[in-house]
Amino acid sequence: MIVGLIVACEVAFWVLLAAGLVFRYALRMPRTGLALLLCEPLLEVVLFAVTAVDLRGGAEPDWRHGLAAVYIGFTVGLGHATVKWADARIAHRFAGGPPPARPPKYGTARAVHEWKVAGRWSLAAAVAIALLQAAVWYVGDDGDTGSLVAWQQRMLWVIGVNVLIAASYTLWPKREPASKRG
Repeated sequence: MIVGLIVACEVAFWVLLAAGLVFRYALRMPRTGLALLLCEPLLEVVLFAVTAVDLRGGAEPDWRHGLAAVYIGFTVGLGHATVKWADARIAHRFAGGPPPARPPKYGTARAVHEWKVAGRWSLAAAVAIALLQAAVWYVGDDGDTGSLVAWQQRMLWVIGVNVLIAASYTLWPKREPASKRG
């Protein structure tokens, strides 16, 4: 049931995003479009509530509950950037907006970009870790929370990998080719 709800939340996220952008740009109803986009966090609230009820109802904590926490964390950390990404492209393609900004390719600007990306991913993982810890406390000593703790360890890896990537762009910045400096 939890996995089905996670899939439904993901599908609903993209449906709400598409509907919000259609109302905003194609139908020229920006308030309605914004209202649809603002409904997206409700999906995570529903998933959170269903997961909590499932655990409180005596379900043994397993990978599905961990996946729900991770999904919520990633939506919190990456959802806004995804909406902005899609909005910029739709505005450019269908509403005469400016072309979407491309990430910088070289030097300090690229390093700053990578740190921002790492920050979003780290926020996503940190929210997931916090939700997983809340689930561990919620279940208490009565259940086997090993799978939830395993998800927490995976999220620490996500943070570590993203910090390493950003640090590599800081320590070894990619240089603009001499032919382009010109």
